Amino acid sequence: MGRALTYKGYTAPVSFEAEGGYLHGTVLGIRDRIYFEGENAREITSSFHEAVDDYLAFCAEKGKDPEKPFKGTFNIRIGASLHERAALKAVEKGESLNQFVVEAIAAAV
Repeated sequence: MGRALTYKGYTAPVSFEAEGGYLHGTVLGIRDRIYFEGENAREITSSFHEAVDDYLAFCAEKGKDPEKPFKGTFNIRIGASLHERAALKAVEKGESLNQFVVEAIAAAV
């Protein structure tokens, strides 16, 4: 991802808001919302680091474990027909549905 920042295990794509003339982003892979913004590359990076540090400090203060992004598991909704076709294809290939999906995603990204 060329337009993403990473810090302390957290990743956030950066977008440009043309109307307001600023950069902004939100951390991916967690339910808690970590939002940041800035006017240039240096500012957006600093704002991102500060937002993550603030989040971690807030969690520590509240005695809450901070969410960890990208644990390696997620649920998807694909419809019964596609689910069935994928399961049959996995059986044809002699692999689990999970292995089939992992390979399909790896090939796509």
